Amino acid sequence: MMLMRYLFVVSLVCGIAEIAHADTDGGIKKLEAGDIRGAVDAFESAYETGDPDGAFYIGRLFEMGLGTDQDMRRAAALYAVASEKGSLKAQNRLGLMYLNGTFVLQDYARAAELICQAAEGGYPNGLFNCGLLYAEGKGVDQDPVKAAGYWQEAAADGHVAAINYLAMAYRDGEGVAADPEEAFRQFSITAAAGNPLGLLEVARAYEAGVGVEPDIAMAYAYANLAAVRGLDEARLLRDRLETRMDPQSLETAQAFSRTWKAVPIGSAG
Repeated sequence: MMLMRYLFVVSLVCGIAEIAHADTDGGIKKLEAGDIRGAVDAFESAYETGDPDGAFYIGRLFEMGLGTDQDMRRAAALYAVASEKGSLKAQNRLGLMYLNGTFVLQDYARAAELICQAAEGGYPNGLFNCGLLYAEGKGVDQDPVKAAGYWQEAAADGHVAAINYLAMAYRDGEGVAADPEEAFRQFSITAAAGNPLGLLEVARAYEAGVGVEPDIAMAYAYANLAAVRGLDEARLLRDRLETRMDPQSLETAQAFSRTWKAVPIGSAG
């Protein structure tokens, strides 16, 4: 009899979790479709059935001023409610507000507590931001090794900024042993997805022959791709490289840039 009651409770809890998740997903779809009122209703339903992310998403609407006047204080209050209920997204977002002193007291210790709590829950943005806190020594003792460890976890989940920061760690030997080849490999991942910083760093690596064989044409091609995405440094690099190239190499490089297509992280192969 006790076993049957236990199984009933487990089934009920799992069912509520599924309903809550469905409500949250439904709210996001309604938001994408421009149905703000429908989205709010779905998020409220999600929260009431046990998904704290419902309150987080309503907080985001107030923070961004979508369907309502922007209200940062109300957003912070909703993040606090969702955070206490275990929303990793809310913990990370509220932590960033404490980090920057945005409508709450600036408090690095509280920021680190919240952000790294989200990180311990496996939330990629939390992992990345917790890594930044350890890299900078804000709210925690500075520890480049821990920073790199958090970025490695987030990078494994395809977090673009974490991959770039991990690449920089390998490039500079911060928290990990310097490894130019690994740095190039990591930057190549974000470059392939069209990330401007990844494209620029790949271009620089090809120019200098660091982590890869030097190739001025490839350096130009990647700098060209980064420049069109608005990086002035890439434009300057591209123009400087052009002065070192013959017409055939320049034509080859521009053809590469013209036919290149971004591939989202995790979709290759």
